[in-house]
Amino acid sequence: MMYMCRVALPVAIIADCWRGVSMAGDEDSAFSDEMADVVPLKRAPRVAVRPRSQTSRDSSVDQRRQAAVEAPGRDRNTLTEGGIEPLDAWYVLGFKRPGVQNGVFRRLRQGRYESEARLDLHRLTAAQARKELFEFIEESHQLGLRTVLIIHGKGQTRAEQERSSILKGCTDRWLRELDIVQAFNSAQPQHGGTGAVYVLLRKSEEKKRENREKFAKGRVPIDPV
Repeated sequence: MMYMCRVALPVAIIADCWRGVSMAGDEDSAFSDEMADVVPLKRAPRVAVRPRSQTSRDSSVDQRRQAAVEAPGRDRNTLTEGGIEPLDAWYVLGFKRPGVQNGVFRRLRQGRYESEARLDLHRLTAAQARKELFEFIEESHQLGLRTVLIIHGKGQTRAEQERSSILKGCTDRWLRELDIVQAFNSAQPQHGGTGAVYVLLRKSEEKKRENREKFAKGRVPIDPV
């Protein structure tokens, strides 16, 4: 038969234990009082980043590369790209918009306006000529030029004549499509004959402003239109 015995501790030991517990409680209370005004530091939340697979990284790179290829500046060239009929090398080009005076057009045909710039297309492909003509006309207008000369050629050999006929048909079509072109006509023999064309451009806003200023000063400039 097992008996459980209660061991009596000396009174001194019990007193020391209670004193230790009391001192610990007093220290905890004092620590809490000292730290009552302290504001805990805020820790930025941690975001768990999952590592991407190699396949995902490759796909992302491919998408960026494709976007770079497909997102160049928008092409402002609106000229017709294909389906243009060629014209005979000896065919005389002529066109003027409503509002262009007959006297002005007559002087243009006669080559009496000095060409301020010229563009030579006769060794280019149709695609190259399309780009060059559009940029040439646009830049000439921005510079305030009024009359320019475009050379599409007539060709000496059969192959050259075929290419020149295509370029001539393209030139005739493209110039009609550009609003800033007021009139054009095949050139005089000394300027290339039916292998070139005089082009009259619309007056730029800057040129109009300059003319208004000159007119206000009493000096009216001699101008095609």
